[in-house]
Amino acid sequence: MKMFPALEQKYSKERLRVLEALARAYEISFAPITFQVSRLMVKFGILQLLVDAKEGLTLDEIATKTNLSHYAVQVLLEASLTIGTVIYANERFKASKVGWLLLSDPLVNVNITFNHDVTYQGMFHLEEALLNGKPEGLKVFGPWKTIYEGLSSLPEVAQKSWLLFDHFYSDSSFDEALQIVFSYHPKTLLDVGGNTGRWALRCVAFNEAVNVTIMDLPQQLEMMKTQTAGKIGSERIAAYSADLLDDQVPFPQGFDSIWMSQFLDCFGEDEIISILKRASRAMDKDTVLFIMETLWDRQTNDLAAFCLTHVSLYFTAMANGNSKMYHSEDLIRCIETAGLSVDAIHDGLGNGHSIVVCKKK
Repeated sequence: MKMFPALEQKYSKERLRVLEALARAYEISFAPITFQVSRLMVKFGILQLLVDAKEGLTLDEIATKTNLSHYAVQVLLEASLTIGTVIYANERFKASKVGWLLLSDPLVNVNITFNHDVTYQGMFHLEEALLNGKPEGLKVFGPWKTIYEGLSSLPEVAQKSWLLFDHFYSDSSFDEALQIVFSYHPKTLLDVGGNTGRWALRCVAFNEAVNVTIMDLPQQLEMMKTQTAGKIGSERIAAYSADLLDDQVPFPQGFDSIWMSQFLDCFGEDEIISILKRASRAMDKDTVLFIMETLWDRQTNDLAAFCLTHVSLYFTAMANGNSKMYHSEDLIRCIETAGLSVDAIHDGLGNGHSIVVCKKK
């Protein structure tokens, strides 16, 4: 298993001394509590108060400003002190650098919201999911086989956080992705798993000649129609209903480009190969398939790899039970097994995306 140099250097040898390793082990053992304390320090506005108060605040001042009890503020602050999000000096609390970043970093905030609203309750069933190969945690929301079937019916808070998380990661890559895709001059583009149509809208706005067809589940297409209605270029966005888990469902033909963004990570390897084989049958020698994914081994820093390998467990417990954020070697093996070849790979788009450009062998 190969990784980008920064990751290989980080993960190929022991990094911590014994006492540091012990501290990390204890932090892991209380990680769920650490998460909730830190989330509430943000939600209750305590960290914001501490960031705004240059001289810091006393416990009583914080309790008064937040309308929380002395006890509630005390237990949160004492835990936060040991977590490292606040510091205490001269009888006053102040936000630490970690606390400030917890409050201000947009990606951290998206991750916290997603993990609390979407994955937290279901992650209790991770063990079952790993043993059974099914998203056993999804039952906290509904009886669906996958989260995609139930996305339009999720509780409003969970649905909003899911979409925010999904869009935050993909949208950051769209500007660079448009330049790459349209350097191939597509006229007809099949957007597979197009979700709410955000990429399709960007395409029709970017190029007035392109026509986009979104291929997705019926309930997803209904969400897409609502989201794209009345937007510039929406008349050049069509819908094609399909259950891509049904290996008897063919891909529509006649498209010069096929786009799959944050899509194949929603499937297990056998399912990916099935999907790509059907895509290959709909392609000719000139058709270009673009696969955009956050491949964990092709990240330039270990924080990105940490986030992505943890997101993999969301797929295990909540989404479908058998997919993940893939290592590039695994994805490329699936591509080649399906009768396609990798023409180019573009790394470093937005928040760590790569575009794998494929053609028919």
